[in-house]
Amino acid sequence: MTSNFFKHIHEANKNGVAYKNIRLKKKILAYFATRETATIAELSKEFNISIPKINESVTELIQDELVKDYGKTTSAVGRKPNTYGLVANAAYFIGVQVGVDNLSISMINMKKDIVSQKDNILYSLQNNEESLLDICKEINEFISKHSIVKEKILGVGINLTGRINYRTGYSYSYFNFYENPLSELFEQNLGIPTFLENDTKALSYAEFNSGTLADEKDALFVNVDNGIGLGILIDGKLYYGKSGFSGEFGHISIFDNDIICKCGKKGCLETEASGYALIRRVTDEINNGATSILTKKFKKTEDIKLNDIISAAKKDDNLCIESINYIGDKLGRGIASLINIFNPELIIIGGVVAKCEEYLSLPLKNAVNKYSLSSVNRDTKIILSSKSDNLASYGACLLLRDRLLNVTD
Repeated sequence: MTSNFFKHIHEANKNGVAYKNIRLKKKILAYFATRETATIAELSKEFNISIPKINESVTELIQDELVKDYGKTTSAVGRKPNTYGLVANAAYFIGVQVGVDNLSISMINMKKDIVSQKDNILYSLQNNEESLLDICKEINEFISKHSIVKEKILGVGINLTGRINYRTGYSYSYFNFYENPLSELFEQNLGIPTFLENDTKALSYAEFNSGTLADEKDALFVNVDNGIGLGILIDGKLYYGKSGFSGEFGHISIFDNDIICKCGKKGCLETEASGYALIRRVTDEINNGATSILTKKFKKTEDIKLNDIISAAKKDDNLCIESINYIGDKLGRGIASLINIFNPELIIIGGVVAKCEEYLSLPLKNAVNKYSLSSVNRDTKIILSSKSDNLASYGACLLLRDRLLNVTD
């Protein structure tokens, strides 16, 4: 049975209802979520609240089966106090990454442990109701295969590409044919509180919490997949902008070309530096007579995917290597602008195209040096991430958990 505390949180989020001690309890849970365990005295000092008041809240959280007594501390001198922390399997969170041609679903517990994960579920993203209901079907099947009481699943986070307002639950790029928030429709089909998120922001949050960051508080994550997205970390917090639409990096107009971007405009960074651009460049060259190991593998160039190009490049295919080099140079030009604007400590390049490794990174860094101010870029570290494939759905879980526990505040 799910905790009354979390029922109250969901009601408070929807209706603005206030409940006794809810703010302090959320602070205590957030503390445990980031620092594992603590004594009553440590919590009292942290929040500057009396020991009896802290003890009362911790006792209620134990009764709600969200917190447990981990026994006596081993470090104290003299009488050893008890330490408290989260009950790992008191609750669960599900995250879903909706890709162009596949889905990934993850489930984590209160301590961020991955309980279950299913990747590469065949799926076709189309902007219609059938495609939407297919997502619900896969999530319900995923849940049904676990012996977890459904009431213990506190939320489902769903990542979609494009413009998402996570605060209101509206999607403005996909499945935007309903009057009510899209999150409500998912919730009706799943029977679980559901929240939407932009896929790059969820992936960024997972990257920023995966150990990649050292002491950096200001970082950028550039997601180079079919399109290009940007996650922005400022002073340790994910930046959303007024409507939640920050990070439309791929749609900055940089190039003087006549290529129509999927946004409908010309000259966007995505037209020259994205996965779509890489596929277009390779297939155009093959159609114009260029040779490649891909010509033997595929009778139709429209069947060539990003991973096929990357695999061919790693087998020394000149056409694919040169095309990736071209993409890297154009992407570096865009990243140079980010460096001039943000002066970040760290830039992480992730997404499928990051698998190109040095074929992408070398021309990218050369372009950064060419187009950004040396006094600004010398303090910026640029790294490639190889983790992105399995992090997006986990990032949705993590954001959901941390928002519910107020870790992100």
